[in-house]
Amino acid sequence: MEVDQAPLRATQLDTTGADSALRARWLGKVAYREAHDLQHTLFDLRVKGEGEDYLLLLEHPHTYTMGRRASESNLLLSREEYRELGAQVVETDRGGDVTYHGPGQLVGYPILKLGGAGVQPDVVDYVRNLEDVLIRSLTDFGIDGFREEGFTGVWTEAGKIAAIGCRITRGVTMHGFALNISTDMSYWDKIIPCGIQGRSVASMSQLLGEATPKMQAVCESIVAHAGGVFGRSPKLAAEAWPIRERRSIRVVNLAVSTTSGGPSSDIPGAAEKVLVNDGAQGKGCGGGSAGPKRNVISLRARAVAEGPSVKDQAMDRPKWLKRKANLADPGFIELKAMVRGLELNTVCEEAGCPNIYECWSQRTATLMLLGDTCTRSCGFCEVNTGKPGAVDLDEPRRVAEAVTRMDLAHAVLTSVARDDLADGGAKIFAESILAIRDRLPACKVEVLVPDFKGDLQSAEIVFAAQPDVFNHNLESVARLQRLVRPQASYVRSLTLLARAKRAGLVTKSGIICGMGETELELREAMADLRAVGVDILTLGQYLRPSGHHLPVDRWVTPEEFDRLREYGEALGFAHVESGPLVRSSYHARAATEAVDRLLQQKVSV
Repeated sequence: MEVDQAPLRATQLDTTGADSALRARWLGKVAYREAHDLQHTLFDLRVKGEGEDYLLLLEHPHTYTMGRRASESNLLLSREEYRELGAQVVETDRGGDVTYHGPGQLVGYPILKLGGAGVQPDVVDYVRNLEDVLIRSLTDFGIDGFREEGFTGVWTEAGKIAAIGCRITRGVTMHGFALNISTDMSYWDKIIPCGIQGRSVASMSQLLGEATPKMQAVCESIVAHAGGVFGRSPKLAAEAWPIRERRSIRVVNLAVSTTSGGPSSDIPGAAEKVLVNDGAQGKGCGGGSAGPKRNVISLRARAVAEGPSVKDQAMDRPKWLKRKANLADPGFIELKAMVRGLELNTVCEEAGCPNIYECWSQRTATLMLLGDTCTRSCGFCEVNTGKPGAVDLDEPRRVAEAVTRMDLAHAVLTSVARDDLADGGAKIFAESILAIRDRLPACKVEVLVPDFKGDLQSAEIVFAAQPDVFNHNLESVARLQRLVRPQASYVRSLTLLARAKRAGLVTKSGIICGMGETELELREAMADLRAVGVDILTLGQYLRPSGHHLPVDRWVTPEEFDRLREYGEALGFAHVESGPLVRSSYHARAATEAVDRLLQQKVSV
């Protein structure tokens, strides 16, 4: 444990937040650096007095972490031997010595604002509270956990079962605890855990055998006890529990879906919308390795089979979603000819945007880089999926020429996902930004990027080009990620946006509504985006492109979009574009101008 301040007097959480919520998030398996960057952004904003308290719950792949005071002598293998073992060794900014993280171990990262007006927290007491949460949770499963004098963490008769290492700056916590549930304990033999010689490390599975609880059950217990110990109302949203059977999950005091089996029974009517995750990972789920050879149906195939036909849904479309095509508009005709002449692709055409006539008539278009074939197969998207062609290295020049000819004040660049490229296409994005700036310096450039498979170096190529707006869409709520975009990740998207914010960029994201989520889930996703510093948010209605795509679950009313806009503004977004026909680039220039005004106001203050 390490703190960046002297020990303080008494402990309590700052409960000045609007609803004193503890937003707990199950994030699945996350690379250590991604999780670190995500929690660091939540931490940075909390230090500034913004955002809310979070508890991130996750697993890491095999990783050995070295705290600030760790000794190399506590690593029993060479760095090369750890790599051969399939494990990373990572230096980190928490306190403590060396420890291990891996599958079957529940890692919790609380980002909490301690203390209130005139009250400062006691750091030791905070650590004791974390231990208390873990001890209470172990008791739920019949394990007697206890403290040992002179040591941090939780112990059992078989050895140390949970480690704690934290950092506290200006009353805000980060890092946290690691609880061994069904961990492969052989990985602990490769280090001297926490630098403590001659002491055993234990797991719940060692103590309970076949009675070992699932990760989900332990998470639910931890969240409930964290709410009680820290005096907060816990709200949990989970991306994907490793559960196959259909069932509703009931979690005490949770207002949001816990996923996989379905939403909490607190959400009326949600159970009927639940789809079974029966483990298929084959072509029907959007690529990846084939799943187990058994009679299973993919999530998307089942959704398509059970949903109404695309024709029936088109006939059922409400009046507020109907747009009149204006193919004769001179501006539309001129821009279409220009795009064809320069051999460019636009997401307006490839994704069947309903606003194409309005935007093109106003000489606004979203140019799509890197071809028209995507390596991913998201359940909502009309862009072609397949094997892309070679990268056109002349594309940035032609993009800059098109933007110059249109004399744009605000240009939007996006691309298909190019997982076949080492940098995911980041270099083409950067070169296009620079080419536009060279030809038309006054033009603002917005980029809408894929997630680059979580690769920080690729993202930094785009960061370095300093786009005026960095956009990456979350697309859907946590529970529906595997269904909506099986090759992406809720936490990876949040991490990319967090990294862009830490790089000093104006950030933007969007959510598609009407694919099976609830309004409560939408609000939780909006809160997560704001918690990582997103400035601009777009919310629009999903329109089914074809019978092979996900069916529309519901038509979101203009009134609900208005409520969501008001909620987003209350959360602190600089601009929220919310409406049935809103798309990611809709009114992009107006959104950026709103951010500029906000930034100018902050400077003047």
